[in-house]
Amino acid sequence: MTYAANSFDTLPRMPSWVTSARSETPEDVAFLSGAALSHLHLVLNQDAVPQTLLRARLALRAAEACMTHQGRPERASELRDAVAFLQPGDSPGPAGEVYLSWRRAIERPVSVNALHRALPDLEPEKIATWLDAGQGPPVSRAAAVLQAVIEERPRDLATALLLADAALAQALGWSHLTPLLGLGFKRGDLRKSDEGLRLTCHQAIIAAVAEATRQATDLTRRASRLRAVAPKLRARGAEEAVSQLLTQDAVAPTSLTSLRSDRAARRFCDRLVELGAVRELTGRDTFRLYGV
Repeated sequence: MTYAANSFDTLPRMPSWVTSARSETPEDVAFLSGAALSHLHLVLNQDAVPQTLLRARLALRAAEACMTHQGRPERASELRDAVAFLQPGDSPGPAGEVYLSWRRAIERPVSVNALHRALPDLEPEKIATWLDAGQGPPVSRAAAVLQAVIEERPRDLATALLLADAALAQALGWSHLTPLLGLGFKRGDLRKSDEGLRLTCHQAIIAAVAEATRQATDLTRRASRLRAVAPKLRARGAEEAVSQLLTQDAVAPTSLTSLRSDRAARRFCDRLVELGAVRELTGRDTFRLYGV
């Protein structure tokens, strides 16, 4: 398979035939999803890609997709707000809980213990049983886990998708869960089973990998810009603050505790916006969030 580099000469482009080819048989779809995953594996092994940040952005998208599948109205902005300003003892609400689960799931190498941390209401033994539900190639294993969880918890689609992505990561030999499956499903797809669900998982992978690689390219460019301006930042604690921005989807100035004060943190973030290194994500005058 031949790849061409993007303008940074670092990230391979997705071959156009992967997403444009007509998939007329299950074998065709399985081949294309395998090609897509092979491409994503190559992308994820590029040093230039901000891996932690990419997983964080995909976790937000996965949580947003879960809201859509559940018929809930919350989108990225509401999910960010639900967790960004939490105080000890606060409840993030149902949507915020889903988002927190995805965030926790991507933070540590995938394992039963890490997944239990993300899904504390589930016993580790139950998580392990579900992860063992699938056999065969990676997407088939993920589809089997997805079906097993949905059959027992039909209203808990977020858990089903999270554990299916965990099974996919394990089958592919990836150290961390990378949210994918939920990004490519259409509403109603999760009502399928057996061969129909497997086929839909292959189709979802093709769409999700296309989105993930676009995100990787965009975040690599933006992270490169932030790293380039970082030496110009003279504020005490700037290095640690930049590190947070390079690993988190969204940052409230109050969380940049390495800087001298909340006021200094706000000025620091606004300076980065002026330099074109980060974006203000809310459009508000107060309670702002910033991200690469």
